[in-house]
Order: sequence, then structure tokens, then C-alpha cells
Amino acid sequence: MIRDGYTDLTAGKIAAVVTYLEMRERPVAAETNSHVSQMRRDPSAGSGQAMGHPQVRSRRIENPGLDWYRKRYRRAGGPWLWFSRLEMSDEQLASVLRRATTEVFMAEHELDEIGIAELDRSDAQNVEITTFALFAEWQGRGLGQRFMAEVLARAWSGDPARVWLHTCTLDGPGALAFYLKCGFRAYKRAIEVADDPRVRGFLPLDAAPGVPIIR
Repeated sequence: MIRDGYTDLTAGKIAAVVTYLEMRERPVAAETNSHVSQMRRDPSAGSGQAMGHPQVRSRRIENPGLDWYRKRYRRAGGPWLWFSRLEMSDEQLASVLRRATTEVFMAEHELDEIGIAELDRSDAQNVEITTFALFAEWQGRGLGQRFMAEVLARAWSGDPARVWLHTCTLDGPGALAFYLKCGFRAYKRAIEVADDPRVRGFLPLDAAPGVPIIR
């Protein structure tokens, strides 16, 4: 238990308040999207299965390559110091991505990649959205909710008891409000302390300029 008041961190550390959120009922939008997506499945999508709204298409990436994945993970999470997948070895990351219960999706708008999402179905009754992000240049255009509706349609497709995710104070300033607007309910908080991924070389030193490096 963390005591009330301030707690000093050693140099090279970062800290964030993590909020856990859950959804225990399938949203109407997810039901609608699931039905529509089956009608719009695109057999010409190649390595993925396409679905979705005319302006946002969510395409599943089968067996993503490690370099492909890391590049997009950095693009999505670099501004917010995402590091958990970057610190994995090739073997560790491949093990996660090759699991039958891991699903990776690319959001596309017209011919552009605009975001990435990932589901973890290792617990069939408690599906986790482990990754969800629009790339920085595509934020603020009203595409996030459409992408989330697509992801939720996927997440609820196996009739789980709930879908959950977490966000933290290092994420985009509108992330928590966005998830609440999408129908998630906050149910738990935690404090995460970690080595700064920029100091360890997983992200460039100029990543997340709003979070200064303390050496």
C-alpha cells in the first residue's frame, strides 16, 4: 500500500496512475457493426480480413512480422512512452503474436494506415483490448470512435462476459474520457513505476517531450 503524500522516485524512473476500465454488456453499436461487417467482408484483402465502416476499415493482420509490428507500435505509442512490447526479445514477442488468442488489427482510412489495435482472448470470458491507438496525425478527426466500434464488434464476437482495457496518465490527455464515452466503466486504479524506456534505448530521447527525463 502506498502511503498518502509524495513518494520520490530514483533517477531514470517514470510513474503513472493506471485506470482499469471494463464493459460488461455488448453495446448496440457492436452488434450492428458485427452484422454489417459480415456483409462487407472483403475477399480481396490478401493477408487480412477486412470489415467495417466506409471511412474506417479494420483489417486483421495474420502472423504480423516483428519489424512490422514494432514499427507501428512505436508509431502509435512513442508519444506516450509505450514500452512493454519493445522490451521483449524476438522470441518473447513472437510467442505473444503467434498465439491463437492474440488478434492484431490495422485501421485504414481510404489508402492510409491510421491506427492499430490488439485483442487478447487468452481468457475467453474476459477479453482484453491490450492495444488501441490512432496514429498522432489522424487524431481529432472523429475516426477513433468508428475504429473502437469495429474493435468492440470483434471483441464481443465470442460472447465473453466482459471486455476490458487500461489506460494511464502517460497516455493522450483525452484517452480516459474517450473510453468512458465509448461505454467503459472505471473499476480500479494502480500506480505503475518503471525504468524510463528512453534511457534504456527502446525509444528515442526526444520521445514524449512533455515528460522530461530525470537522470
